[in-house]
Amino acid sequence: MRPLDFLVNLVRWTAFVLWSLFWMSAAILWRLLFTRDPNVTLSWARRFWAPGVIRCTGCDLRIEPGFVPQPGTPYVFVMNHQSMFDIPAAFVAIPVNIRFVAKKVLRAVPFLGWYMMSTGMIFVDRRNREQAVRSLEQACAKIRSGISILAYPEGTRAPQDGPILPFKKGPFVMAIQAGVPIVPVAIHGSSRLLPRDSLRVTPGPVRIILGDPIPTAGLTQDDREDLIKRVRDTIIDLNLKLGGPGGDKTQAIARPGFEGQAHLLPPRPAGQQAHIA
Repeated sequence: MRPLDFLVNLVRWTAFVLWSLFWMSAAILWRLLFTRDPNVTLSWARRFWAPGVIRCTGCDLRIEPGFVPQPGTPYVFVMNHQSMFDIPAAFVAIPVNIRFVAKKVLRAVPFLGWYMMSTGMIFVDRRNREQAVRSLEQACAKIRSGISILAYPEGTRAPQDGPILPFKKGPFVMAIQAGVPIVPVAIHGSSRLLPRDSLRVTPGPVRIILGDPIPTAGLTQDDREDLIKRVRDTIIDLNLKLGGPGGDKTQAIARPGFEGQAHLLPPRPAGQQAHIA
């Protein structure tokens, strides 16, 4: 990286960190002093924090015409994952408050963990099965009460310009159990703006689109595999529409031990049924 590029990149990251600390601190203090409603401070991420991050990075975020969520209606938004930048992009593109199911370890991170707790994010300890099940039940209860969840079922960020990876089952279990529609969301370009395993920000266009909701009412967990494939196929088609690489529609469901490794999956023995990660 040339010295000038390094300096510009440093300025961008400094602006991002200061901007994020300001809004997280403001949200935490506002919750402590003025309101018990987490939706107020959560909306600040969508209205103020995320647009500021987009300006800091020099991103040209293009929200393509698509589905418009109805305020007050709960959804499970399912999105392909290319970059850390996907989070602010989603906050701007989705015009309703959204929450995440996050790793429990993030709760202990100063400012970030405090902010996530104050806005009602859901924490899961994947190493503790009983706690993970309780967290899933908690998430379903919150969804039924009217909140919306955003999930990245690939479980990791795809390589730069890489295909959409197989999906894990968690968000689909929640959607079926809560009986709310799944909204497929596709993004393309964020892996070039901020690649995985890199801190170099390269300004450029990022495109995002919300597909039509896919209903889950009346479905059972026996329908889960078909639902996963339907949602993933839709996201692949939307990603291709944005100019992205799409993905292999024959590898819809992540196998245990092979999450995030779509191109390394060995052939499944004939007659062996799919396992869901």
